[in-house]
Parts: sequence; structure tokens; C-alpha cells
Amino acid sequence: MSTPLSAVERVNQYLDEQANLDTLRFITCGSVDDGKSTLIGRMLFEAQMIFEDQVASLQSDSKKMGTQGGDIDFALLVDGLASEREQGITIDVAYRFFATDRRKFIVADTPGHEQYTRNMVTGASTADVAVILIDARQGVLTQTRRHSMICSALGIKHVVIAINKMDLVDYQQDVFDNILEDYQAFAEDLQFTQMTAIPMSALKGDSIIERSSHMNWYQGPTLMGFLETVDPRATRINQALRFPVQWVNRPNLDFRGFSGTIEAGTAKVGQSIRVLPSGATAQIQEIVLFEEQLESAETGQAVTLTLDKEIDASRGDVIVAADAPCEVSDQFEVNIVWMDQEPGYLGRSLWLKLGTTQVNAHITAIKHKINISTFEHMAATQLELNDLSVVTMKTDRPIAFERYQDCAPMGAFILIDRMSNHTVAAGMIDFALRRAKNVHRQQLEIDKAARRTLNGHTSRVLWFTGLSGSGKSTIANALEKALHTQGIRTYVLDGDNVRHGLNSDLGFTDADRVENIRRIGEVAKLMVDAGIVVLTAFISPFRAEREMVRELFEEDEFVEIFVDTPLEVAEARDPKGLYQKARRGEIPNFTGIGSPYETPLNPDVHIHTDHESIDEIVNRLLTELSLR
Repeated sequence: MSTPLSAVERVNQYLDEQANLDTLRFITCGSVDDGKSTLIGRMLFEAQMIFEDQVASLQSDSKKMGTQGGDIDFALLVDGLASEREQGITIDVAYRFFATDRRKFIVADTPGHEQYTRNMVTGASTADVAVILIDARQGVLTQTRRHSMICSALGIKHVVIAINKMDLVDYQQDVFDNILEDYQAFAEDLQFTQMTAIPMSALKGDSIIERSSHMNWYQGPTLMGFLETVDPRATRINQALRFPVQWVNRPNLDFRGFSGTIEAGTAKVGQSIRVLPSGATAQIQEIVLFEEQLESAETGQAVTLTLDKEIDASRGDVIVAADAPCEVSDQFEVNIVWMDQEPGYLGRSLWLKLGTTQVNAHITAIKHKINISTFEHMAATQLELNDLSVVTMKTDRPIAFERYQDCAPMGAFILIDRMSNHTVAAGMIDFALRRAKNVHRQQLEIDKAARRTLNGHTSRVLWFTGLSGSGKSTIANALEKALHTQGIRTYVLDGDNVRHGLNSDLGFTDADRVENIRRIGEVAKLMVDAGIVVLTAFISPFRAEREMVRELFEEDEFVEIFVDTPLEVAEARDPKGLYQKARRGEIPNFTGIGSPYETPLNPDVHIHTDHESIDEIVNRLLTELSLR
């Protein structure tokens, strides 16, 4: 007869058992009031993850809210915000942890309302499985379609079609069959590997943990049965090694390893590897897990790899199987979901974060946006909140990636606004553009330094920015005349002049203004490379675009000169009569009237034309700029 375990021993045994279980991350999504929060609350309750005092509090809150009569409202376990409880909807993403004897789970309960779609994207971005709820009374709705497409775009391969509230339609099989047929017809073109349909009632507990006695016609798995057995990483285990470097582990001079999580394939001691994007090769010498050394490690394991020789690799690089490397490129066609209130424009500089890699990127073209009801491709000049779109993008340097269809963690990314640090979009890489492989920079024998030596002076771009009528062109012309007399090679890029040629196809929308400045920045860069001092006179109203241009240049090559003139002074001058037309409504989107001007926060030179003369300004610039 065995001796009973002590309380401490039982706790330790439980912890050991839990430590050996893998973790599944899943998301519940769908339209508003489909029962997502109720479902999660029911699962927590059934999994016995709720303490007695929580049950008592839940019973009390349920009676107070009165949403389910005298029954428990399981949604209250998840809807923690006061505003959510009052409205009966989910606003934020609520994460909950629970475990069974077979697996640990992290579930994200996401909002169903359209205005909170970005919150749903946040939850979906890390999910292995999506549980898409459909109200049996409502069928497939617009938000059902939108959430399904987002799940597909973010690389989720395994989905549960949870047709909920079957108790309210008398558990009729034909209702279930008709909804499933509608959904399958819609989802035919989505990139799901596995779709499992389950009829259920989250409120009553039908098909959640146990089979329902009300639906003997259904012979498939329960929801928990499916979640305990699905293996979303099975396909990636059989793929080639993909190991993004999270950090370089160097606790002392005798140890240097590369730490991260294996996103696909298996790592083995002695295996030949390649580091991308550099292409350097080596062999795996050790696989370290805490103080243990492994002979091999597979998909999902977080380990540290040491190599048989010193090799240049850092965070953002990817260690891959030497004989099966992934692609490297700086131009892509991607599918994205725009998540920001502010529209997305061509050319605007963004951070692209893919796994551990973060690079500067911008959208080069919007091919089309997708009507989520009909899959119709619709023309677009900018990206609006909740738009699902196909675009092309360029990064400032090549990155290692996989098509998201082949390896979701290596192809799914987010876009971050560089000024606000807000996540503005999420998406997937479809393929690298062929031109990225066919177009290469040509190394020229005469470089920028040689041209500067010949000219006898440095080269820079002097970027004049300010309102229309502030005096940008006047100052730029006067300064160029002074520089010319000193023998300095110059050229003035004026906003109006450029719009007669290079940018004659652009209007004055926000999107066109961004593209206008992007093109000018690239032209100015070529001129600086030619050894010329370039003076640009453009309103350039947006800080993000001015910073985008600055990043094209080496340090000290870009000088932002803010021509600070009060609006009333600029309007009083009105040399071209533009303000009068704007006030009459004849010029929409006119900066200062119908469109904002974002003043520089830290300009390199600050000019006040309302109390400085042209001669004073030019003399000050000649002194401060020191172009020789």
C-alpha cells in the first residue's frame, strides 16, 4: 500500500505535470453578441479554473445584471471593463489562461464590433487556432467574413466554425447544415488547412466539454476535445530549420550563443546552417536548454545554439538549414489589414516588424482593397481603417522570410508608425517581387567623395519647409545666389517647378503630398551624391515625410530649415492669391486652411521671416551652414 502524498508533494507533482504540457493559443472571434465571452466563461467554469469566491461573485453579478434571468452569465468572467459590462459587449482583448490534463491554453476573447477590429487583429496575431462563432439565429454576417479573412491573412490554418446558440433554434440540424454550407462557400478561397464545424450552446454547455443529448445527429468532436488534440505545428516540424535570432547570449568570454525559438524544422548537433541575410555558414556545436545540452530541438522549443566558429549574427538574423535556405528580399507583395484611424499613404515611412526583425519600410503601391462580402477587388489610393488590401512594400534592407502560407511565423508582420509608435497594420508576405532579384545597385568608380573633392566643397540638402507664402522660395533663391558667387555648385528644387514635370501627375491630397515629398527626397539624394548643394523649397507639411527624407541621407547631409511665418502674415502676403481661393473653397486640402501643417519639433535652423530681413537670414545661413 503506497503512502499518501503530502500537500507539498501533490503541488510539486502537479507543477511537474503542467511543465511537460504544451501550450495552445487560440482566439474567439466573430460578430457582436455571438457568445464569445460566454463560451470562454463556460470553458473556464468547466475546466474548474474558477475559485469558489469567484463563483459566488459571478452569481451575484449575474443577478444584478439580469442578462440571463436567474442563470449564471458566464460572459461576466471575461468582460472585465465596466463599460463592457454596462453595454454587454467586449471592447478590449481579454486573455485568459486555463489548463486540462492534456494541454495548457491561452485564449484571447476579442471584440465583435467593427470599430474594434484592430483589437481583434491584436489577438489573432499570436493565435494558433481560431474559434469563429456564428449565432445560429443570424447565420454568416459581415463581421464573420471580416474576422475570417483576417485570421486567414495572419496565417491561422486551423479554425473551428462554432455555430452557437443552437438551443435558441431547438437544436435543429438543418439550421446547422445551412449555415455551414453558407460559410464553406464563402471560405473556399481562404487559406485554412482545417475547418471543423461544431454545433453548440455556450450558455447551456452543449458540445463544449461533453456531447449534447439534444444533438444526437452530430458525431464530431466537442470543442474541448478538438482543442486538446489539434496540432497546429505539425506541418512546420517537417519543414527545414528556421530559427530567428532573438538575442546574442554572451554571459562570459568563454560562451557565445544565439538564443531564440525554433519556428520550423529541427535543429541537430553537427547540422550545417546558414545565417541570413549575410549567407555566412557554420555548424551547430551545442544546443543548450538552461543547463542541459540537447542533441536536437524541434519546432516551438526555445533554445540557445552555439556554432563551431565565430560568425557575425545578431538579433533579427535567421539561422536556417544550409541546404534549404529561405528567401531574402527587400520588395514584397503583401496582404495587410489597416488598423489605424489615420489613413495609410504610399511612401510614408513605417517600421516593419517580422519576428525578431525590425526594418524601415514603406508602401510602394496599393494594388487593390478587398470587399469582404464579395471578394471583389476595388481600386484604392490610400488605406482606411479596417481595410483588407493587397499592396507592394519595400524595406530599407533585405530580410529573410517565408511566404506566410508556407511558414506563418516567418511571413506574418506588423507595421508601426515611426512617430507615434502605434501599430497601424498587420499582414502577411505573399511573395517577393521579381524586380527585387533582377535589379541591383551598380557600383561606380567615381564616388561621392571624389565628386566633392573635385567641386571643392561638401554636398548637402538644405530643406526649406513652411507655409505657402512663408518665403521659402525667396530665401532659397537668395541663398543660392550667394553660394554661387562663392563658387559652390548648387541647384534649387522648387515645389511649383517640380510639379510641372516630375510630379505633374500628383494632386494635393494627403496621399499625393506624401508621394510628392518621397520623390523629391530621392532626387535630392542623387544630387547630393553628385556633390551638389541642393536647396529644396516645399511646404512638406507632414513630420513623418520630412523624417523619411532625412533618413535617406548620411549624418549632417540633411539640414531642415523651418521658415516660421504666422498664418496671418503668410495669408496677408498671398503672392499667388492661393489663400483667397482656399477661403472661397476653390482649393480643397490647402495647407493651413483645409489641411494641417505639422511644424518641425527640432529644426536644424529656425527662421522667423516676420522680423528678420532676407539679407539677415542669408548671412546667418552662410555662417551657420559652413559648406566649405
